[in-house]
Amino acid sequence: MNWEAPVRRHAEDLFAFWLRSPIGGLVARPWWDRAALWVLERWFFPLSRMWAAARAADGDPDRFFAEIPMEPMPAQYARLEAVLARFENRRAEVSAGEAAWQEAFFGSDGLAPERLAAIEAGRLDRRTAYNAMRRHFAFIGARRQVPYVRWAVPAPDQVEVLYGAAADDPAGAFAAPAQMPPIDQSKPFPAPIGVNYWLRFASPSARMGDQVVARVYEPEDAKDPPTLIFGHGVCVEFDHWHGLVDEVAAMVAMGIRVVRPEAPWHGRRVPDGRYGGEQFIATPPQGALDLFHAEVKEWAVLMDWCRAHSKGPVAVGGSSLGALLSQLICDKARHWPAHLQPDAALLITHCGKHQDAVLRGALARTWGMVAATEAQGWTPDLLARYLPLLDPADRPPVVPPEAIVTVLGRYDDVTPYDSGLKIVEDWGIPEANRFIWPRGHFSVPVGLMYDHAPLRRFREVLAGRR
Repeated sequence: MNWEAPVRRHAEDLFAFWLRSPIGGLVARPWWDRAALWVLERWFFPLSRMWAAARAADGDPDRFFAEIPMEPMPAQYARLEAVLARFENRRAEVSAGEAAWQEAFFGSDGLAPERLAAIEAGRLDRRTAYNAMRRHFAFIGARRQVPYVRWAVPAPDQVEVLYGAAADDPAGAFAAPAQMPPIDQSKPFPAPIGVNYWLRFASPSARMGDQVVARVYEPEDAKDPPTLIFGHGVCVEFDHWHGLVDEVAAMVAMGIRVVRPEAPWHGRRVPDGRYGGEQFIATPPQGALDLFHAEVKEWAVLMDWCRAHSKGPVAVGGSSLGALLSQLICDKARHWPAHLQPDAALLITHCGKHQDAVLRGALARTWGMVAATEAQGWTPDLLARYLPLLDPADRPPVVPPEAIVTVLGRYDDVTPYDSGLKIVEDWGIPEANRFIWPRGHFSVPVGLMYDHAPLRRFREVLAGRR
C-alpha cells in the first residue's frame, strides 16, 4: 500500500487559517466558550466514549454496548456491525501506516525530504479519518444515553499504597531521573511550520512503562534557538488531527524552537478501550497523580536534550493541563540540577490549585467527577492529602517572576480565573507579563491565533534570558 499522500490544505486547516485572520476576533469571545462546552457535552464526549468502546469491541456489538456501558439495542445491531467493520478497517490502516511511518522516519533508509513529508501527510490523513469515525456512532443516541466517561475510580487505600510516601515527601516524588534514557531522533523534513522531526524515548515512569513521543518544530536555519517545551490540554491530540487551534506556528515564526510532547494516555499512548485523555479523567485522583508524576520526569529528560542541542534558553509552558504541569515544574525543579531548571515559562489558561479545576471547573462538572469520587469513598479531607502534590508550594518559583508570561481569561470557569489570578499575584508576575482577556477557557487559545502580543512579550523575555 502507498503510505504517501500529497501535502494539501484540508477544510479543517482552512478553518484554522481563518482564525488567524481578523475573523478570529469575532470568534474569540465568550459565546465561543458556551458553544464549545455545548459541543463537548452533547457530541464530543459521548461520541468519544463510543469510539473508545469500539476500540475494545473487536467488531462485536454486544461487547461494544458492554464497554460503553449501556443497555444493548438489538434493533441497531445490523447497522452497528457495518460501522464496526469500517472502524476495524480504519484502525488496521492506521496501525500499518504508523509502522510504515516509524520505519521511514526512524529507520536506516535515507529518504528524500519530500517523500518524508508525503509519508507524514498520509499518516495524518489516516489518523484524522480514524479519529473522525466518532461521528458514525451518532445514530446510537449520543445526546441522551451515552456516558461521557467510563469511570474506574480507585479506592482511597489503593492510592495510599501508591502515593502515601509521595504525600509525605513531595520533593522526592518529583525528583529528576538519576539517569537519562537514550533518545532517538527522527529524520527531519520541511513542514508547513519550520523543519519538523520527532524525539522518542522510554518514559522514566515505571507506572507508564511506555514510549514518549515529542514533535519538534524548529525554525529554518536556526542556530542555538531558544526552546519552549509546550504541553497540551486534556483530550487534545495535536499530532493526530488536522486543523486544531494552535499557537505553535506564530512562535516558530518568531524564531522559537517548540518541543511538543504527547502526554500520557494521549495520542500514541492511549490504552485500548479509552479515548485520548479519558484515563486521566476516569481515575481521580490517581490518574492525575500518575500523569503529573510521569510528565514531570519526562520533561526533565526533554530539558536535558534541549540543553544539549542549543545554547539558547529553555522554557516550559502550555495551555490548560500543560500549563498546570509547567507551573508545577517551575516549583519542583528547584531540587533539580541547575541545567534542568527552566529559564522562563509561558502559562495559558491555568489555575493556581489543581483541586479548583477538579472541584469547581466546568469540565469536571460535565464529567461528574465529584459524584464519581464520592461514590468510591473519597471525601474532601482525603483528597486534600493528595491533590496538593500537584500544586506549586507557597513560595516563589525557581523561575524568576519577570521570566513568566501568563494569559488568563476573565470568564474562564474550566480552570477558574480567580484561582489563576491568585497564583499570578502570589508569584509577583509583573504587569507587563500579564495578559488578562475578557474571554473564557476555549476562546483564549483562539485569541492567541491572531493576537500575538503575549507571544511577542514571551519572545522578549527569552531574549533577556540568554
